Amino acid sequence: MLDGILFEKRGVPSAAIVTDVFEATGRAMTEAWGVPRYRFLQMPHPIANLAEAELDQRAREMAPEVVKLLLQGQE
Repeated sequence: MLDGILFEKRGVPSAAIVTDVFEATGRAMTEAWGVPRYRFLQMPHPIANLAEAELDQRAREMAPEVVKLLLQGQE
């Protein structure tokens, strides 16, 4: 999350992804780092116990949203 915020503050498009249980933490980080309108993506938690094929499937499913976020840019 912080990497994405720092990239965006430097004008480099980024797409941060957190699992849904960390949405509040991600939002708090955007506030703390002075970019309350920073948008990020969420995926279902947990991911640590997923097999490689399952994680690949989630990544494929999220890819269009990542592209959309990158093309829209951040405010």
